[in-house]
Amino acid sequence: MMSLNNLEKTVTYPVIPCSGTILGGLLPGELIVIRGFVPEAADRFQVDFQCGNSTKPRADVAFHFNPRFKKSGCIVCNTLQKEKWCWEEITYEMPFKQGQPFEMVVMVLHDKFQVSVNGKHVLIYKHRIDLEKIDTLGISGKVCIELIGFVSNNSLQGSQPSLLGTTQKEAGNEEVPDASQFMIPYVAQLSASLGPGRTIVIKGEVNEKPNSFAVNLKPSDSSDIALHLNPRIKEQAFVRNSFLCSSWGEEERQLPHFPFSPGMYFELIIFCETHQYNIAINGVHTLEYKHRFKQLSKINILEVHGDIRLLDVRSW
Repeated sequence: MMSLNNLEKTVTYPVIPCSGTILGGLLPGELIVIRGFVPEAADRFQVDFQCGNSTKPRADVAFHFNPRFKKSGCIVCNTLQKEKWCWEEITYEMPFKQGQPFEMVVMVLHDKFQVSVNGKHVLIYKHRIDLEKIDTLGISGKVCIELIGFVSNNSLQGSQPSLLGTTQKEAGNEEVPDASQFMIPYVAQLSASLGPGRTIVIKGEVNEKPNSFAVNLKPSDSSDIALHLNPRIKEQAFVRNSFLCSSWGEEERQLPHFPFSPGMYFELIIFCETHQYNIAINGVHTLEYKHRFKQLSKINILEVHGDIRLLDVRSW
């Protein structure tokens, strides 16, 4: 599992307002972690991903993230170009609370920023300015910051991932896959059968108008499904189940919050332990599922289908 404690470049307890150069710029797959505290009397604060730090004329702001606490609260996002604000995107779900600590994670993707707070997905902001132009991070307003850290994209993949065995891949071929390999519905044979200590990572993007998608782990010698993960985006339910001896078992649905949203990029990690599967999404532990199908070594097929674009599948 990815740990946000392994931050490669960190700044601790900066004096607010602060502004600093992002060494090496921003790359797709990178995470920016901001841990802090919102004072009781805070009315607003902002995090700005900027193109330089000029004040006169004011540098362009590619991504302006601005929580405001008046009334029920909202987050205003925008872009400043040539000293003019563009159109606002407003999110009325407020994950920050006055008098409370927070951990904000900004995931940098090739076409968007994706923000989560305290492990919960909050919003997506599509790039309006090229990522390559962003070289400065600024934070201002009523907020106390404990840490700003950067995690590069290779930290997300874990150690020595290997592609799943598919018919067109030769054994030992570690090349990065081409997209045609990941057409939905997707069926692949695991490079080694499942057992304690095995990890499967599924990277994808939820469609803009999704209903649901499913991930199945199963043996090749029967119609059983050992693990059925079925996020239903429309009804905001994450259903887990097993299909054994020609019938579905009891559904598990309990979760503190639903982790998927339309258009969202995700990395779903399935870690197999002796008695259960541990499931994490974008580095955050989400749920456990106790083994109902006990012959783990027979599980050798992975299926993915539904309303997502599949980007990569790996196991080790």
